[in-house]
Amino acid sequence: MSLQGRWLLGDPTDSQGQEVDDPWQFKAGCPVQIETRLKIPIDHPGSPLDYSLAGVGNTPIVHKRVANIFAELAPDDVQLLPVDVDGQSEPYCILVATRLIRCIDDNASEEVRYWKPEDGRSEKVGKYRGVSGMRIDPTKIGGTKVFRTWGWTIALIVSEDVKDALERARVIGAKFEEVTGPSAISPEERDRNRKLLALRDETDVAREAFWRTLGKLDDEVIIPIVVGGNWPARRQVWRVIHRPEGRTLLVTDGLSDFFVDRAEPSVGFGLELALETDEPLGDVEKSWPLLLLERVGNELAEHESVREKVKVGFLSMEVAGQGVPEPLLTKEGRVGVLLGMESSMLPRRFTMPAGEVRLVTVKVLMPAELAYLLDHGKRGRDELVRRFAQEGQEHLSRAWRQAVV
Repeated sequence: MSLQGRWLLGDPTDSQGQEVDDPWQFKAGCPVQIETRLKIPIDHPGSPLDYSLAGVGNTPIVHKRVANIFAELAPDDVQLLPVDVDGQSEPYCILVATRLIRCIDDNASEEVRYWKPEDGRSEKVGKYRGVSGMRIDPTKIGGTKVFRTWGWTIALIVSEDVKDALERARVIGAKFEEVTGPSAISPEERDRNRKLLALRDETDVAREAFWRTLGKLDDEVIIPIVVGGNWPARRQVWRVIHRPEGRTLLVTDGLSDFFVDRAEPSVGFGLELALETDEPLGDVEKSWPLLLLERVGNELAEHESVREKVKVGFLSMEVAGQGVPEPLLTKEGRVGVLLGMESSMLPRRFTMPAGEVRLVTVKVLMPAELAYLLDHGKRGRDELVRRFAQEGQEHLSRAWRQAVV
């Protein structure tokens, strides 16, 4: 995606425009059986690439001149399926690597993670969950020039002469990373990475077990496009929990991570945020409650003084209101929230292996409620909390309601 203005291709379809049943088959490391000529839709128009990964299946789509290079140098290792790309007169093919080799060198690679029984994906147990800084064992390759790696078929491996030929042809869209030779990290770095992985696994298992006590936890996690920031382990994650009576609970999942630069057990900032609503959200990832939770979470991550206050009591805050429903916006285009309001519906704390974590509720305020709180201070806040409880709202956040003042 670093190539500006490039096209984005979708998953292969049949002649009637129906997506193929298994878009992942083209990178499984074995021949495919396709009886009809496939079409490739263009999901986002732009400059064509000689080498593209199409759709959720990351299907390799190559221009005919690229296909010719593979056919010449590795005819026994590939299957080339002619396809029609929408609006293109130039010929293209699906590139299928037909060989799958178990050759990843765990010890030489920067980081490897395996699926475990407790991950709840029995069909994946024993396979790689993640591979970084991959190194392979060349002694297991033989004369193969193009293949997929067993257990981690995301990787498409080509020999040096294939790479050189593609570069001489000035193929646009392909990027190469070396997977042989000395490891990119030292033994000390690898040992530290293993410690971090163990901490991450221990933290994730404990926190997920707690989330599941609150309702039905979505298996999918929400991660921003740009990750990092000031969160303890440099990973920003949000989880979605479905609760009775149509309520949806959104929580941060990482403010209680260990500090990655220390590589020792801890509960990070010692808190996680929770925003619950009973309004329909549609696409949760694009919903205003998630936007709000993200902004509040980042404010807490950036300001220690704010974190310390909210860990022991109440706190009101204003954040940017872009993308938030108009009834919640102040005249300045901001949104007020009340943090730390206790609720009979949620526990105040939960226990992690490294200590206790406070679950901090996020209650969105109507502009009139925010103004009332700012005018009356602590007494105004206490009165708001009393009225919320009296009306049966407690910590629930709603965009479409009457103010209680």
